[in-house]
Amino acid sequence: MDKTRFDPPQMLIALWWSISGTRMFARNLIRLNAQGLPAPKNGFQSSRSAAMGHCSHTSFADFTHAAQQAQQWVRELAKELGWSEPSACRLLRSVLHTVRDWLSQAEMADLAAQLPVLVRGIYFEGWNPSAPPREHKKRDFVLHVRNSFGYDEEIDFDVAISAVFKLLDRHISHGEIVQVRNSMKKSLRKLWPVD
Repeated sequence: MDKTRFDPPQMLIALWWSISGTRMFARNLIRLNAQGLPAPKNGFQSSRSAAMGHCSHTSFADFTHAAQQAQQWVRELAKELGWSEPSACRLLRSVLHTVRDWLSQAEMADLAAQLPVLVRGIYFEGWNPSAPPREHKKRDFVLHVRNSFGYDEEIDFDVAISAVFKLLDRHISHGEIVQVRNSMKKSLRKLWPVD
């Protein structure tokens, strides 16, 4: 694993997506999807105008704070696993994307609301609301994370995924963690910390 630090430009790109109305855009897509209507190609004007108003009030301190929060999460994960920060960030991204794709859209949005803004941007990165639901077996979950992360025979992905779940457990409300955990198969729930 490499020893370089997490790439700040990647963090700022994810932060921009997160602040620029991704959450409102996602909620609107969920609503349209539930009604069986196609998503507009140009996005939602109300989301854009709300996002522009929100961005105009965003200070440099907000960006700095968001970057610090994301860096803290990555450092905690890297320390727990004994990995480099870029590898820990890649794992966090892989697990968050897999969790996102395993949850119902309503539960996915509820979890997103509790993530720090930059981590939320990573969470929504590449999200396709019209993608078919994934299998809910532990084996499929672990394989998806492994394939997304990049196969490495030295990594025990059960341990790695469990470390991300512990990180989420420390930073997300207990009630939300219980809902996310209960939406998963029993075999996958075993990777979460015990109450």
